[in-house]
Amino acid sequence: MGERGIQILKINVDQLLKILNKAFSDEWLAYYQYWIGSKVVKGPMKEAVIAELVQHAADELRHADMLSLRIVQLGGTPILRPEDWYKNTNCGYDAPEDPYVKNILDQNVKGERCAIDTYSDILDLTKDKDPVTYNLVLQILQDEVEHEEDLQALVEDYEMMMSKT
Repeated sequence: MGERGIQILKINVDQLLKILNKAFSDEWLAYYQYWIGSKVVKGPMKEAVIAELVQHAADELRHADMLSLRIVQLGGTPILRPEDWYKNTNCGYDAPEDPYVKNILDQNVKGERCAIDTYSDILDLTKDKDPVTYNLVLQILQDEVEHEEDLQALVEDYEMMMSKT
């Protein structure tokens, strides 16, 4: 990172790098959870759910990219081995072992709620201390809130459809 960029930070950079790497791990696991879920999902509304999962997977991959660039900018190294994502995750990974639509949606709503909590905490930590990270995390948080809304809407549609049968 440039000298002046480091001088404006009012935060422990090593602590911030650990937090950002945890979020980076979450994003990779979320990407995979969405992507693999889109391949195995079964049940009513399958096509609508697949479309949403594919879009969310692309967003999570973009978030991982954004975080990795900021980690490097701060002089750190993004987690290099996928097996280390599990050791560093905030939100974990729910394998879609029961690929029924409702289960897949519920797993991903749970993941989005964890992501919202994680990014809210990072916003609090970086507010008035690191404007670049704050703005980056704010962008990601906006996507995560939208993801939760999208998934909840699908759950509501599913429940309405099932109550009529």
